[in-house]
Amino acid sequence: MKNKGSIYQTLAIISLFVFVVMIVALAFGDFLDRTFNVIGIRIATLFVAFASFCSSTAFSLLIFMHNRTVTRANEDANRRAELFRELQFASANYSIIEFMDRMLIYDESSRYIDKYVGKKVLDFHMIEKRVSEEEVFRDPSQFSFISVKIPFKVVEGRVVSAISFDSLKFKRDNEVFEFVGPMTQNDSRVYILYNEQTKRNNVIVNLIVPKDFHFWESSQINVFSKITVNLEIRSLLGVAVKGISELYFTNPEQIEGDGTNTYKINSSNFTLAGMPKVVGLYEPDKG
Repeated sequence: MKNKGSIYQTLAIISLFVFVVMIVALAFGDFLDRTFNVIGIRIATLFVAFASFCSSTAFSLLIFMHNRTVTRANEDANRRAELFRELQFASANYSIIEFMDRMLIYDESSRYIDKYVGKKVLDFHMIEKRVSEEEVFRDPSQFSFISVKIPFKVVEGRVVSAISFDSLKFKRDNEVFEFVGPMTQNDSRVYILYNEQTKRNNVIVNLIVPKDFHFWESSQINVFSKITVNLEIRSLLGVAVKGISELYFTNPEQIEGDGTNTYKINSSNFTLAGMPKVVGLYEPDKG
Protein backbone atom coordinates (compact mmCIF):
# COMPACT_ATOMS: atom_id res chain seq x y z
CA MET A 1 0.00 0.00 0.00
CA LYS A 2 2.87 2.39 0.72
CA ASN A 3 4.45 1.69 -2.67
CA LYS A 4 1.11 2.20 -4.37
CA GLY A 5 0.69 5.59 -2.67
CA SER A 6 4.20 6.64 -3.70
CA ILE A 7 3.50 5.76 -7.33
CA TYR A 8 0.30 7.79 -7.36
CA GLN A 9 2.06 10.70 -5.68
CA THR A 10 4.92 10.67 -8.21
CA LEU A 11 2.47 10.52 -11.12
CA ALA A 12 0.50 13.46 -9.72
CA ILE A 13 3.63 15.58 -9.25
CA ILE A 14 4.88 14.94 -12.79
CA SER A 15 1.44 15.60 -14.27
CA LEU A 16 1.15 18.84 -12.29
CA PHE A 17 4.57 19.93 -13.49
CA VAL A 18 3.67 19.34 -17.14
CA PHE A 19 0.33 21.08 -16.66
CA VAL A 20 1.97 24.13 -15.04
CA VAL A 21 4.46 24.38 -17.89
CA MET A 22 1.58 24.26 -20.35
CA ILE A 23 -0.35 27.01 -18.51
CA VAL A 24 2.75 29.20 -18.35
CA ALA A 25 3.19 28.74 -22.07
CA LEU A 26 -0.41 29.89 -22.63
CA ALA A 27 0.00 32.90 -20.33
CA PHE A 28 3.10 34.09 -22.14
CA GLY A 29 1.80 33.20 -25.59
CA ASP A 30 2.32 36.65 -27.10
CA PHE A 31 5.88 36.84 -25.85
CA LEU A 32 6.65 33.36 -27.09
CA ASP A 33 4.98 34.16 -30.43
CA ARG A 34 7.19 37.22 -30.92
CA THR A 35 10.26 35.35 -29.79
CA PHE A 36 9.82 31.89 -31.31
CA ASN A 37 6.90 32.36 -33.78
CA VAL A 38 4.23 29.73 -34.57
CA ILE A 39 3.31 29.59 -30.84
CA GLY A 40 -0.12 28.06 -31.59
CA ILE A 41 1.43 24.94 -33.03
CA ARG A 42 3.73 24.70 -30.03
CA ILE A 43 0.86 25.06 -27.55
CA ALA A 44 -1.19 22.46 -29.41
CA THR A 45 1.76 20.13 -29.39
CA LEU A 46 2.13 20.72 -25.66
CA PHE A 47 -1.53 19.82 -25.09
CA VAL A 48 -1.16 16.64 -27.09
CA ALA A 49 2.04 15.73 -25.27
CA PHE A 50 0.41 16.30 -21.89
CA ALA A 51 -2.63 14.19 -22.77
CA SER A 52 -0.44 11.46 -24.23
CA PHE A 53 1.80 11.48 -21.17
CA CYS A 54 -1.12 11.20 -18.73
CA SER A 55 -2.90 8.45 -20.67
CA SER A 56 0.20 6.35 -21.26
CA THR A 57 1.32 6.74 -17.64
CA ALA A 58 -2.10 5.82 -16.31
CA PHE A 59 -2.28 2.81 -18.62
CA SER A 60 1.19 1.65 -17.57
CA LEU A 61 0.23 2.09 -13.93
CA LEU A 62 -2.91 0.00 -14.38
CA ILE A 63 -0.89 -2.77 -16.02
CA PHE A 64 1.69 -2.60 -13.24
CA MET A 65 -0.94 -2.81 -10.50
CA HIS A 66 -2.69 -5.68 -12.29
CA ASN A 67 0.55 -7.62 -12.58
CA ARG A 68 1.28 -7.07 -8.89
CA THR A 69 -2.18 -8.31 -7.95
CA VAL A 70 -1.81 -11.40 -10.14
CA THR A 71 1.65 -12.08 -8.71
CA ARG A 72 0.40 -11.84 -5.14
CA ALA A 73 -2.56 -14.07 -5.94
CA ASN A 74 -0.23 -16.67 -7.49
CA GLU A 75 2.15 -16.52 -4.52
CA ASP A 76 -0.72 -16.94 -2.09
CA ALA A 77 -2.10 -19.86 -4.12
CA ASN A 78 1.34 -21.48 -4.19
CA ARG A 79 1.73 -21.08 -0.42
CA ARG A 80 -1.70 -22.57 0.17
CA ALA A 81 -0.96 -25.46 -2.17
CA GLU A 82 2.40 -26.11 -0.47
CA LEU A 83 0.76 -25.99 2.96
CA PHE A 84 -1.95 -28.39 1.81
CA ARG A 85 0.64 -30.81 0.39
CA GLU A 86 2.63 -30.64 3.64
CA LEU A 87 -0.47 -31.25 5.77
CA GLN A 88 -1.54 -34.09 3.52
CA PHE A 89 1.93 -35.66 3.73
CA ALA A 90 2.07 -35.22 7.51
CA SER A 91 -1.40 -36.71 8.05
CA ALA A 92 -0.41 -39.83 6.11
CA ASN A 93 3.07 -40.41 7.53
CA TYR A 94 2.99 -39.83 11.31
CA SER A 95 3.58 -42.42 14.05
CA ILE A 96 1.87 -43.02 17.39
CA ILE A 97 3.27 -45.52 19.89
CA GLU A 98 2.03 -47.29 23.00
CA PHE A 99 4.24 -48.41 25.88
CA MET A 100 3.57 -51.99 26.92
CA ASP A 101 4.68 -55.15 28.72
CA ARG A 102 7.39 -54.60 31.38
CA MET A 103 9.46 -51.56 32.23
CA LEU A 104 12.97 -52.13 33.58
CA ILE A 105 14.99 -49.77 35.78
CA TYR A 106 18.62 -50.61 36.52
CA ASP A 107 22.07 -49.07 36.97
CA GLU A 108 23.56 -47.70 33.75
CA SER A 109 26.54 -49.54 32.32
CA SER A 110 29.86 -47.89 33.19
CA ARG A 111 30.89 -48.34 29.55
CA TYR A 112 28.22 -45.88 28.42
CA ILE A 113 28.98 -43.50 31.28
CA ASP A 114 32.58 -43.31 30.08
CA LYS A 115 31.48 -43.03 26.44
CA TYR A 116 29.15 -40.09 26.94
CA VAL A 117 29.51 -38.40 30.33
CA GLY A 118 33.26 -38.96 30.39
CA LYS A 119 33.50 -37.00 27.13
CA LYS A 120 31.12 -34.29 28.44
CA VAL A 121 28.32 -35.36 26.13
CA LEU A 122 24.84 -36.00 27.54
CA ASP A 123 23.23 -37.66 24.53
CA PHE A 124 20.54 -40.15 25.61
CA HIS A 125 20.61 -38.72 29.15
CA MET A 126 18.16 -36.71 31.24
CA ILE A 127 19.08 -34.92 34.45
CA GLU A 128 17.09 -34.15 37.59
CA LYS A 129 15.66 -30.69 36.99
CA ARG A 130 17.57 -29.07 39.88
CA VAL A 131 20.93 -30.37 38.63
CA SER A 132 23.07 -28.54 36.07
CA GLU A 133 25.32 -30.08 33.43
CA GLU A 134 28.37 -28.34 34.90
CA GLU A 135 27.85 -30.12 38.21
CA VAL A 136 27.74 -33.49 36.48
CA PHE A 137 30.87 -32.82 34.42
CA ARG A 138 32.73 -31.38 37.42
CA ASP A 139 32.34 -34.48 39.60
CA PRO A 140 30.46 -37.44 38.07
CA SER A 141 31.22 -39.57 41.15
CA GLN A 142 28.62 -37.60 43.12
CA PHE A 143 25.81 -38.79 40.85
CA SER A 144 23.94 -42.01 40.17
CA PHE A 145 23.35 -43.05 36.58
CA ILE A 146 20.17 -45.05 36.04
CA SER A 147 18.79 -46.63 32.87
CA VAL A 148 15.08 -46.95 32.11
CA LYS A 149 13.98 -49.39 29.39
CA ILE A 150 10.36 -49.49 28.20
CA PRO A 151 9.00 -51.69 25.38
CA PHE A 152 6.68 -50.04 22.89
CA LYS A 153 4.73 -50.79 19.74
CA VAL A 154 3.48 -48.63 16.89
CA VAL A 155 -0.31 -48.53 17.18
CA GLU A 156 -0.89 -46.21 14.25
CA GLY A 157 1.13 -44.80 11.39
CA ARG A 158 4.59 -45.43 10.00
CA VAL A 159 7.83 -46.90 11.30
CA VAL A 160 9.43 -44.83 14.05
CA SER A 161 12.87 -43.35 13.35
CA ALA A 162 13.46 -41.37 16.57
CA ILE A 163 11.83 -40.59 19.90
CA SER A 164 12.77 -37.73 22.20
CA PHE A 165 11.63 -36.93 25.73
CA ASP A 166 10.92 -33.34 26.75
CA SER A 167 10.35 -34.33 30.38
CA LEU A 168 9.97 -37.46 32.45
CA LYS A 169 8.08 -37.45 35.77
CA PHE A 170 8.04 -40.25 38.33
CA LYS A 171 5.37 -40.06 41.01
CA ARG A 172 5.74 -41.73 44.40
CA ASP A 173 2.86 -41.06 46.79
CA ASN A 174 2.83 -37.24 46.96
CA GLU A 175 6.36 -36.78 45.64
CA VAL A 176 7.17 -35.98 42.01
CA PHE A 177 10.66 -36.57 40.57
CA GLU A 178 11.07 -34.66 37.33
CA PHE A 179 13.83 -35.14 34.76
CA VAL A 180 14.53 -32.86 31.81
CA GLY A 181 16.90 -32.77 28.88
CA PRO A 182 20.28 -31.01 29.10
CA MET A 183 20.19 -27.22 28.76
CA THR A 184 22.30 -27.46 25.59
CA GLN A 185 19.54 -29.51 23.93
CA ASN A 186 15.86 -28.79 23.36
CA ASP A 187 14.98 -32.32 24.39
CA SER A 188 16.63 -35.65 25.16
CA ARG A 189 16.75 -38.21 22.39
CA VAL A 190 16.23 -41.76 23.62
CA TYR A 191 17.92 -44.88 22.31
CA ILE A 192 15.72 -47.32 20.38
CA LEU A 193 16.72 -50.97 20.76
CA TYR A 194 15.11 -53.88 18.92
CA ASN A 195 15.03 -57.15 20.90
CA GLU A 196 15.49 -60.14 18.60
CA GLN A 197 14.11 -62.56 21.18
CA THR A 198 10.88 -60.77 22.06
CA LYS A 199 10.55 -59.11 18.61
CA ARG A 200 9.81 -55.80 20.30
CA ASN A 201 11.24 -52.31 20.24
CA ASN A 202 12.43 -50.67 23.44
CA VAL A 203 13.22 -47.09 24.35
CA ILE A 204 16.18 -46.59 26.66
CA VAL A 205 16.89 -43.33 28.45
CA ASN A 206 19.47 -42.71 31.15
CA LEU A 207 18.76 -40.61 34.24
CA ILE A 208 21.27 -38.64 36.27
CA VAL A 209 20.48 -37.95 39.93
CA PRO A 210 22.60 -36.96 42.96
CA LYS A 211 23.59 -39.92 45.10
CA ASP A 212 22.03 -38.35 48.18
CA PHE A 213 18.70 -38.00 46.37
CA HIS A 214 16.17 -40.58 47.59
CA PHE A 215 14.97 -41.58 44.12
CA TRP A 216 16.67 -44.90 43.46
CA GLU A 217 18.40 -47.58 45.50
CA SER A 218 19.71 -50.54 43.52
CA SER A 219 19.66 -52.74 46.64
CA GLN A 220 15.93 -52.38 47.29
CA ILE A 221 12.54 -52.27 45.60
CA ASN A 222 11.76 -48.77 44.35
CA VAL A 223 8.07 -47.98 44.41
CA PHE A 224 6.41 -45.54 41.99
CA SER A 225 2.73 -44.92 41.37
CA LYS A 226 2.79 -43.35 37.90
CA ILE A 227 5.11 -42.10 35.17
CA THR A 228 4.28 -39.21 32.87
CA VAL A 229 6.30 -38.72 29.69
CA ASN A 230 6.21 -35.62 27.47
CA LEU A 231 7.60 -36.90 24.20
CA GLU A 232 7.96 -36.35 20.49
CA ILE A 233 7.69 -39.24 18.05
CA ARG A 234 9.35 -38.84 14.68
CA SER A 235 8.46 -41.18 11.84
CA LEU A 236 10.86 -42.59 9.28
CA LEU A 237 9.76 -39.89 6.81
CA GLY A 238 10.41 -36.99 9.20
CA VAL A 239 6.88 -36.30 10.48
CA ALA A 240 6.75 -35.45 14.20
CA VAL A 241 3.92 -35.81 16.71
CA LYS A 242 4.05 -34.40 20.23
CA GLY A 243 2.10 -36.04 23.02
CA ILE A 244 1.86 -37.04 26.67
CA SER A 245 2.06 -40.69 27.71
CA GLU A 246 1.01 -41.87 31.19
CA LEU A 247 2.03 -45.28 32.49
CA TYR A 248 0.26 -47.18 35.25
CA PHE A 249 1.97 -50.33 36.47
CA THR A 250 2.50 -52.90 39.17
CA ASN A 251 5.56 -52.35 41.36
CA PRO A 252 7.98 -55.27 41.64
CA GLU A 253 7.65 -57.64 44.59
CA GLN A 254 11.29 -58.60 44.29
CA ILE A 255 14.38 -57.41 42.47
CA GLU A 256 16.63 -59.29 40.07
CA GLY A 257 20.12 -60.41 41.05
CA ASP A 258 21.71 -57.44 39.28
CA GLY A 259 19.44 -54.99 41.07
CA THR A 260 17.02 -54.53 38.17
CA ASN A 261 13.49 -53.47 39.12
CA THR A 262 10.83 -54.89 36.78
CA TYR A 263 7.47 -53.11 36.55
CA LYS A 264 4.53 -54.71 34.78
CA ILE A 265 2.69 -52.04 32.77
CA ASN A 266 -1.03 -52.52 33.36
CA SER A 267 -2.16 -49.62 31.18
CA SER A 268 -0.84 -46.65 29.29
CA ASN A 269 -2.54 -43.87 27.42
CA PHE A 270 -1.28 -41.40 24.86
CA THR A 271 -2.72 -37.88 24.60
CA LEU A 272 -1.98 -35.92 21.45
CA ALA A 273 -0.46 -32.50 22.23
CA GLY A 274 -0.17 -31.20 18.68
CA MET A 275 -1.03 -32.04 15.11
CA PRO A 276 1.53 -33.92 12.97
CA LYS A 277 4.00 -31.71 11.12
CA VAL A 278 6.98 -32.23 8.86
CA VAL A 279 10.19 -31.40 10.75
CA GLY A 280 12.89 -33.36 8.91
CA LEU A 281 15.14 -36.20 10.00
CA TYR A 282 17.57 -36.70 12.85
CA GLU A 283 21.21 -36.91 11.93
CA PRO A 284 22.91 -40.23 12.73
CA ASP A 285 24.56 -40.47 16.12
CA LYS A 286 28.33 -40.03 15.83
CA GLY A 287 29.07 -40.93 19.42
